[in-house]
Amino acid sequence: MEEQMTFWDHLDVLRGSIIRVLVAAAVMGVGVFFLKDYIFDIVLWPRCSDFPTYRLLGAEDFQIKLVNTALTEQFMIHMKVSLIVGLLVASPYIIYILFRFISPALYDNERRASIRLVGAAYGMFMVGIVINYFLIFPLTVRFLGTYSVSSEVETMLTLSSYVDTLLLMSLVFGIVFEIPVIAWLLARFGMLKAEWMSQYRRHAIVAILVLAAVITPTADIMTLIVVSLPIWLLYEISIWIVHFTNKKDSLEEVQETDSDTDTAPEIIDPEAVN
Repeated sequence: MEEQMTFWDHLDVLRGSIIRVLVAAAVMGVGVFFLKDYIFDIVLWPRCSDFPTYRLLGAEDFQIKLVNTALTEQFMIHMKVSLIVGLLVASPYIIYILFRFISPALYDNERRASIRLVGAAYGMFMVGIVINYFLIFPLTVRFLGTYSVSSEVETMLTLSSYVDTLLLMSLVFGIVFEIPVIAWLLARFGMLKAEWMSQYRRHAIVAILVLAAVITPTADIMTLIVVSLPIWLLYEISIWIVHFTNKKDSLEEVQETDSDTDTAPEIIDPEAVN
């Protein structure tokens, strides 16, 4: 029989897992740090008209100039971007280490469900980052970076403003793309019904438009629609997911009820036997 681990044994395993996570993030961050030219070519690409999204939309030629306003700004931004990109690159290994620490406490069915849940959440988060980089962020940068109240005012965005906006919007859209996963979880716990989501679809569309306006504070109606469309599609997909989850749960409840009825012991009346 396998010996049960004590509280201190669990702490040792947790400490080892945390050390592995930190080492993996540090190694990847250092690796990304030395790929400065390649990484910042990707980060700064959306400020130029040769970006694929602009070419597909037939946008006019433009280039947004970025400036540095502090002595240590470029180095600190280099460090920040290296750390975050390093975390993204190391994230599959980090998730594996954390899951390996938690999985012994789970049953087999819980372990399988957790793998599907974590995989779906991670995949949707990465899809949100990609959608933001190739669609949402370029449209926002082009509008705000080329917007001018007067020809006498020259627009020069700071490097920190550009990078911080990219990182923040990537995080926001990574979280927004978790809507189907969250909807599935709530449906599994019986806290969400597809009928409710369909009933309040109009309210959800208004909320999506408000959210899109907050994420991309532009006066361009096309940008607002382009930003709102992926979120609305996520909501419709969530309705479909919740519908089939509710249906599956109902079938399982019916099967359990039928199974309990079939296996119920027959009650014999003693007087009838006598």
